[in-house]
Amino acid sequence: MARVDFYVIAAAGEASRQQFACKLAEKAYRLEHTVHIRVASRAQAEQLDDLLWTFRDGSFVPHELLTNLPAEAPVTIGVETGDGRCATPELLINLTDQLPQDAAAFPRIAEIVTSDDECRRRSRKLYADYRAQGHSLESHEI
Repeated sequence: MARVDFYVIAAAGEASRQQFACKLAEKAYRLEHTVHIRVASRAQAEQLDDLLWTFRDGSFVPHELLTNLPAEAPVTIGVETGDGRCATPELLINLTDQLPQDAAAFPRIAEIVTSDDECRRRSRKLYADYRAQGHSLESHEI
């Protein structure tokens, strides 16, 4: 089972959620972990691809959008995980509103919770769903 970390941030909105995902991916990359950021749509993947280049001055997070080709970057972005990666990443950052069907395959999963009511409601449901599946859960107030 995965260790699932819920990062509760004070900011609201999807832009804040994506910004924090970039910071988390950068930290994991610097610790030499492989990361996959799962998003809900191709458009969101492209938006996050751009953001990873610009979210912070001086940052460098080698990443790529998943395609049918084998992924070579330590950080990937896509709607699915297996679209070209041979091995399961060490960290899944889930930016979808759904429980990953393959959650048990990951050592760690990060869920980012913003301060808006709808996000908190969805995150409570995800928390209960992860718990029901037997995952190890941690919450972090940021």
